[in-house]
Amino acid sequence: MADLQDDIPATTEVCADDGLPDDPFAEEPYDPADETLQQAHSVLARHPVADGHSGLPWALRHLPWYDLELGEMAVDTDVPRMRAGRVGALFWSLHLPEGLAGDRAVGATLEQLELAHSVTASHPQGLRLVRTAGQVIDARHCGRVAIVLGPAGAAALDDSLGILRILHALGLRVLTLAGTTWASEAGLTRFGEEVVREMNRLGVLADLSGASDATVSRATALSRTPVLCTRSAARALRPHPANLPDDLLTELGAAGGLCMVPLTAEQTGPTVRDVADHLDHVHAVAGPRSVGLSGTFDSGAPHPRGLGDASRYPHLIAELLRRGWSESDLSLLTWGNVQRVLRSADFTARAAEHRREPSTARIAELDG
Repeated sequence: MADLQDDIPATTEVCADDGLPDDPFAEEPYDPADETLQQAHSVLARHPVADGHSGLPWALRHLPWYDLELGEMAVDTDVPRMRAGRVGALFWSLHLPEGLAGDRAVGATLEQLELAHSVTASHPQGLRLVRTAGQVIDARHCGRVAIVLGPAGAAALDDSLGILRILHALGLRVLTLAGTTWASEAGLTRFGEEVVREMNRLGVLADLSGASDATVSRATALSRTPVLCTRSAARALRPHPANLPDDLLTELGAAGGLCMVPLTAEQTGPTVRDVADHLDHVHAVAGPRSVGLSGTFDSGAPHPRGLGDASRYPHLIAELLRRGWSESDLSLLTWGNVQRVLRSADFTARAAEHRREPSTARIAELDG
């Protein structure tokens, strides 16, 4: 689908070389000899980052040639920079440009899945495609970055639970519940609730970033597996529509869900300290078991100064150490919370294997 290969803007850092005068209040670069930064590297060596959202698959469609193991400066994410940033797992977004629906959305998502399989197969020394929490651990022990496929957009289902099962069989593990008639501003319809139940049966996690408040609340309560918000910060600090208000953060925390704070200037602010403020807020409101990280690299969004690519996670962890975060809480933030949610999805799917048949529900029957 050559017509889908629209140019995406290069990701930039806020306050980078944009032709404007330097901000007199901008942060000074971190001293590489900083003991706190060295401590951050030590923490991440034990508890690497599970990054909740990467736009790398779509970005790679526009490159005629690339080598992620050697290093690829045309994107924000490659194996050397992930190793420098202590990234152990990466969720690959399969989201599509706005406006695609029906057969075109299904076809484009299948192309994205095929590309993801091809990229990981051609970079075996650095990447490993995974489907379960156990395989994430295995990849880490082998020195590979575990690649989790998703989130994909709900439009990719074309209102069909059969297509959901096909995408799952091809490796999809996360689906965003937004932008459809059955997951809208009004919340989940009866068919939307059946989609969530079938996702639970399969082990596909629900991503609620960008969903309406009504959809977030209902899906959080309905799902037997903890839900994700793969790119949501605190709306109380920055009123972005994808950010979550405190009441939903509280609900998410009570249900064991996970809010993965994005490293984007638009949602969190232009500095490392702004991102840390959001992490502090989500940690306080939702709880330490409900906060995670989402680089959102290669998405075309500007990033805070000092957090321009996948190698920069130690600088963010150093800021949190300065604020008094314990290693226990940092281990949950970077790795533990994602592992808990993935294990829960695996367990729920195994438990449902012999108790629930594949759903044959159709949208016309439930919502007609």
